[in-house]
Amino acid sequence: MNTTDKDIQEILKKYKKFVVYGLSQDGTKPSQRVPLFMKSQGYDIVGIYPGQKEIAGFPIYQNLKEVPAEHRKFVDVFRRPEHIPQVVDEVIAVGGVEVLWLQLGITHPEAEKKAEAAGIKVVSNRCLHIEYDKWMR
Repeated sequence: MNTTDKDIQEILKKYKKFVVYGLSQDGTKPSQRVPLFMKSQGYDIVGIYPGQKEIAGFPIYQNLKEVPAEHRKFVDVFRRPEHIPQVVDEVIAVGGVEVLWLQLGITHPEAEKKAEAAGIKVVSNRCLHIEYDKWMR
């Protein structure tokens, strides 16, 4: 992770549009509850979830390449750690990603280093909702 607490505050202020990679169909999971909370705080969110077009009112795309560029600058990830290398490869291949946020419990040091080497700010093992409550309230 190449971000500080100050960086996290700046990310939350600067990026009002983002994509949730792995936005869940299950309303009991954080991968749906966190995006709903962030939407309630004024953020404009789209999701990635194969086979879906809409989940809980969020537009859903099949892959990162399909996501509009303005939402692609900040990628919030809800995928298991073993999938992070593939996500990082996709992020780098598509381009335009400035922030890669790996949610609470998600880390993959090698993949994170690869993303950082590509010039991407990486936040790992932190919950977007918790960080919002901590810095933006």
